[in-house]
Amino acid sequence: MFSVRLIEQTMPTGSKDPDVLLAWLLDSLGLVRWKSEGATVDEEQGSIHRIVRQTFLEEPLRGWDNAAIAEFSGLSQTGVHNQLHKLREAGLVSSQLRGRWHVNVLRGGSMAGAVELVAVQTRAIAKMRLAELGDVIKESTDRMAVASDEEDGGLRIDICEPRPTPEGCDRLDALVIDFGFAGDRLKAGDDVARAVFLELAASNSPLTLQTLADRTDDSRARAQRVVERLRAAGIVDRVAMRDRIAMDVYSGLMRQHAARGEDWLMGRGGLGRLDEDIAKALISGVRKKKLNIEKVEKILGPVPIDAQRLLLNTLGGRMPYGYRIAGKDAEEVGERVMTRIERTLRRMRTVARRLDDSLT
Repeated sequence: MFSVRLIEQTMPTGSKDPDVLLAWLLDSLGLVRWKSEGATVDEEQGSIHRIVRQTFLEEPLRGWDNAAIAEFSGLSQTGVHNQLHKLREAGLVSSQLRGRWHVNVLRGGSMAGAVELVAVQTRAIAKMRLAELGDVIKESTDRMAVASDEEDGGLRIDICEPRPTPEGCDRLDALVIDFGFAGDRLKAGDDVARAVFLELAASNSPLTLQTLADRTDDSRARAQRVVERLRAAGIVDRVAMRDRIAMDVYSGLMRQHAARGEDWLMGRGGLGRLDEDIAKALISGVRKKKLNIEKVEKILGPVPIDAQRLLLNTLGGRMPYGYRIAGKDAEEVGERVMTRIERTLRRMRTVARRLDDSLT
């Protein structure tokens, strides 16, 4: 059954080393789960790398049985069996029965061919599974009222064809698990990923991590881990909660004025960087004790969001962020995710061709 984890990475620009290119491809398919920080390519060439490098890249269509692979790679037949299962599941290798034994080949007869077939399956299954989000994500233009200012991060998403629904689960549980939102170590009965996703999918506005933790009756740290997986998949993005900036600026102004005075506010407090009329309005309100959150919001209206963020930081606060579904509806979210998937697949095809060329 097809199952692959796509991980977007920086291209290995300029490298013609087949081991470097192969390692990049295996990493991009999530086939190397644990790596030592700072290790070299040679040190990280684990069993799955050795199998592909020493057998399938040397003779892609030979028809390798487990015994032959074990002999060439130096692994036990049990180890070979486990790694072949991963390669078949990811779509790089296929097998057929020859006599009494299963033999394995690199699909398409080359790495470029195998990756192209993986790309076709990934694209088709991803579109099919993303369409299921339409049953969950509430359509809302309100939650997209504020533009996100975060950069497009690297993709990390699991793409699996539909599997039998586990006992006690429904199709939404299966979808959350299959996309990787629940993580790699899901325990029975742990539904925090489902709960966080449902809260975001039903919301018309961004939600803070604390709000998500409170609504799901779980810890902030666990809610954050789920949100980060959703962000990596392109389902959720982070946005500045502008409606809370005025409240935090007001609190900072009053606190710092009482502790350090007007001169500090105009200098290190950041008001001196603002337009003179805006700074005077804020200082006057603080001095006369006539300032409130609504007045701060009105005064800061013409100030660019980056300048508001800087002011908040200099007053000792932090920009309040929330999280939202990254589109007004499921179709828009699906298009966003597919754009990232296509970009990752293009990179994989390019590196696969370079790998084949490096071996000729």
